[in-house]
Amino acid sequence: MTGQQHPKGPLERTLMIIKPDAVGRGLIGEILHRVELDGFLIIAMKMVKMTEAQAKGFYRMHRKKPFYKALVKFMLSGRSIVCVLERENAIESLRQLVGKTNPKLAAFGTIRHDYAADIRHNCVHASDSPETAQREVHFFFKESALARIHHRIKRIYSMPFARR
Repeated sequence: MTGQQHPKGPLERTLMIIKPDAVGRGLIGEILHRVELDGFLIIAMKMVKMTEAQAKGFYRMHRKKPFYKALVKFMLSGRSIVCVLERENAIESLRQLVGKTNPKLAAFGTIRHDYAADIRHNCVHASDSPETAQREVHFFFKESALARIHHRIKRIYSMPFARR
């Protein structure tokens, strides 16, 4: 999902899911705050309660793996937030921000290090490649929902404690 060139790298779009464990624990705002502080624009966002067909379809690449049934069951356990995010090198940048899938191995200060309970209840999903990002974004969003809004005012205010 690469787009126009940016001085720090190509603009990309990626999908992030705030999973049912994080939604249930009231972490939506905290996670979105970290994402925005890291320079991402939220292009599209919605709350979903996945059906079994959606969860199986979204995670179909894992269907032969031993954790597949438990993953589908977990994704059906509550509501999730799905977001399309944009910035330069979005895919790699988001994966660095969220950390490794196993929170015990995730770097200090990453979302999973700070909030995930275990490898299954790891708070967030982030696309792992441009091809995956494109498939995942279009799994949840129609093209018409992805129109980029031109921001004439970059920031209405600036927080003195946050580097931008």
